[in-house]
Parts: sequence; C-alpha cells; structure tokens
Amino acid sequence: MITYKKTIKEVEEVFSMRCDKCGNEYDSNDLEAQEFCHIKFRGGYTSVFGDGTDVECDICQHCLHEIIGDFCRRKEAT
Repeated sequence: MITYKKTIKEVEEVFSMRCDKCGNEYDSNDLEAQEFCHIKFRGGYTSVFGDGTDVECDICQHCLHEIIGDFCRRKEAT
C-alpha cells in the first residue's frame, strides 16, 4: 500500500519581464514575454566581462533584433 502526505509547496512564477535595454515591461501573459531572451554566462579567462564574472541580461525581441539582426543567421522552420 502507498501512503500519501499532502504538502504545500511555494512555487515562484514569472509575473512580468523588463527589458534591460529599453526598459519596457511586459506581463507574463503577454505574447511579447514569450519572445524574451535571457542571456546568462560566466566570463572565462581574459573575458572582456571579467574572469569568472557572472553576466546576465533579459532583452526583448525588438532590442535583440536591433542589436544582432544584421549579423544573426536565420533558418526558416520546416
């Protein structure tokens, strides 16, 4: 026999997102929020960001397109 115990767990949910470049804020239910890009990495040896530095950025699709639109490679969905 399996015995279950009811528990209550706190869960963090995204409420809103603010672009680190333009400052626009989007509700988590907004379709724009689905297109947000979260960049997170740690700078390596001789990194321009600093050796071992944690770097994070949340950026909306419009700002991301403005920054890398001319340089990114695109492949249409098949």
